Amino acid sequence: MIKIFWRILTRDLLLAMRRRTDVLTTLFFFVIVVSLFPLGVGTERQVLRILGPGVVWVAALLASMLALERLFAADYEDGTLEQMLLTAQPLPLLVLAKVVAHWLLTGLPLVLIAPLIGMQYHLSEAAIGVMMLALLLGTPVLSLIGAIGAALTLGLRGGGILLSLLILPLYIPVLVYGAGAVEVSAVEVADTQPYLMLLSAFLLSTLVLAPLAASAALRISIE
Repeated sequence: MIKIFWRILTRDLLLAMRRRTDVLTTLFFFVIVVSLFPLGVGTERQVLRILGPGVVWVAALLASMLALERLFAADYEDGTLEQMLLTAQPLPLLVLAKVVAHWLLTGLPLVLIAPLIGMQYHLSEAAIGVMMLALLLGTPVLSLIGAIGAALTLGLRGGGILLSLLILPLYIPVLVYGAGAVEVSAVEVADTQPYLMLLSAFLLSTLVLAPLAASAALRISIE
């Protein structure tokens, strides 16, 4: 099963590298949103420190949604998805491999660029470290939950709008606790451990349940 997981993962990464524009769009969108926001609210350091965590997380949430509609669409159109359903390998494992590939292409770059964004919002080194850790824990949850919505809306006309309506309410807890962890570390008024522990709990639970739910949704969509 590990070999199959690795093959699906590397296949999706290689296909994504052939469409570099789609990959770079997510990163550019994130950078543009967080860079334009200070121009609208001003450059006062204290204001940016307060608003920065929320802006970064909202931008990360929206950026991760850009590629969700294409998570299963290409395989669905060329028949590869049907072949995956017919294989003897467990479908949740194959779904998890595709979700990991999605996160490596859309979530991990946001984590790596977080220090530059933190400097733009005048965050301290401790706050930047917490931001990177929170994004590292939270962005996989966004991909896992998004996979369920992508599977449910697969093949539907106007699926992108319906996908947003389905998963945005489910993203709210991750948004609240992710931004809260960075905000608390920025103003140094409380411990960030509860926020990070909750994000870890979200990650573990979605890591187990989301592939199963997405697999069931894919079977329904194919049928």
